[in-house]
Amino acid sequence: MKNGKERMDESILVCVYYGPNGERLIQRGCRIAHMLDCPLYILTVDPSPFDELDAEKSNYIAKWQQLAKQHNAKAFILKDNDKRPVHKVIAEVAREKNITQIILGQTAQSRWEQIAKGSIINSLLREIPFVDLHIISVARYLKNPDQHYDKGVRAYLIREEKHYRLIFKHTKDVEFEGIFFKEIGTDFNNGIFKFMKDKETLQVQVNDDLVTDLSNVEMDTNTDSVDDYL
Repeated sequence: MKNGKERMDESILVCVYYGPNGERLIQRGCRIAHMLDCPLYILTVDPSPFDELDAEKSNYIAKWQQLAKQHNAKAFILKDNDKRPVHKVIAEVAREKNITQIILGQTAQSRWEQIAKGSIINSLLREIPFVDLHIISVARYLKNPDQHYDKGVRAYLIREEKHYRLIFKHTKDVEFEGIFFKEIGTDFNNGIFKFMKDKETLQVQVNDDLVTDLSNVEMDTNTDSVDDYL
């Protein structure tokens, strides 16, 4: 992490996946590595070859490489064209780099998937039991210097024909659970709904309680949480 002497008894590995949460995980890893004065590695895994990745995924990788360079990370590691279970790849890299702490984003596995297949967290604990795991959940705050949004509250999406409706009480019809950030100064539920889908953190626009498009909304404001300010 630093150019001077490093504490080689500690080593940080940040595991990122496509989506806006990746940058937040890297920033968290950088802060921990800086405090411990130790090496930092950044890893992403994709079963497809690099030259077959679409433009969006390629852009994420380029951005992560740039962040790794900016923060003097030891290396950005891309394990592409790797069909093994993700936890196997992470464990392999952890052993190779003598990793002592791993930072992961909240997984998108449903509770049924965790029961049936076992979560990636449990799998890692079995593979590398002496490594500390930091699990970073979906943020409940938006960094919005202009104060455009209220503090996030738990909310849900249920499907209604060609759109989704925002509700605030869990029911059997819920398809997505997340955090709703309401625009300040409106009497209606307009704002941003943040949730996880297919292991990716998404932010979608809400207008009058309805979500008509699940495409990610790019915002100038980064997501963060209170405990990110260590």
